[in-house]
Amino acid sequence: MSEELPTQLFGRVDESPDADFYQEPRLVTHIDPETIAALTGFYEEFVPAGADVLDLMSSWVSHLPGNLTYGRVAGLGMNAEELAANPQLTEHCVHDLNAQPDLPFAADSFDRALIAVSIQYLIQPVEVLRSVANVLRSGGRICIAISHRMFPTKAILAFHRLDASERVQLVSTYLKNSGFAEIDFIDRSPQNADPLWLLVADVPHRA
Repeated sequence: MSEELPTQLFGRVDESPDADFYQEPRLVTHIDPETIAALTGFYEEFVPAGADVLDLMSSWVSHLPGNLTYGRVAGLGMNAEELAANPQLTEHCVHDLNAQPDLPFAADSFDRALIAVSIQYLIQPVEVLRSVANVLRSGGRICIAISHRMFPTKAILAFHRLDASERVQLVSTYLKNSGFAEIDFIDRSPQNADPLWLLVADVPHRA
């Protein structure tokens, strides 16, 4: 059974079109180098060589390890210049998930989906994650990485008001409500650096 999420959780300080906010490229990273290294190390375990990967809310870096070769690596983000600068992507598209939560990919297209330190910007997260489940193959998996930095005016109200454990619980509820299973929490936070909290979930095997 789905858990009801209050609509007021998804308000933002800046409700202007996201396309305006992301119009200018930001070729910066949003977590510490040590935390990036921890995320890359986890991806090396989580994403098998040869897998087809969907990097949602992508930018100019995907944090995938450089020592493995993947199949398709599709990046979906908000700024064309940032996406074009990402050497790990085999393809990319500009797509506003807050305006259109349905993904522009065919069903059963990917083995893994990644959302890195961006889940706090989605105003329709359950709808987006339902679409992610659809484009993942049977038995596919998603990893949502959470830290504590954000663009404050574009983050949803919940991420301003909830503490760390409550944010993790909220994202777990997103996954449950969107049909994912086997939801696990993993803490890979380095010492003396930005935290790294990971939620991993599976698409149930389809008949």
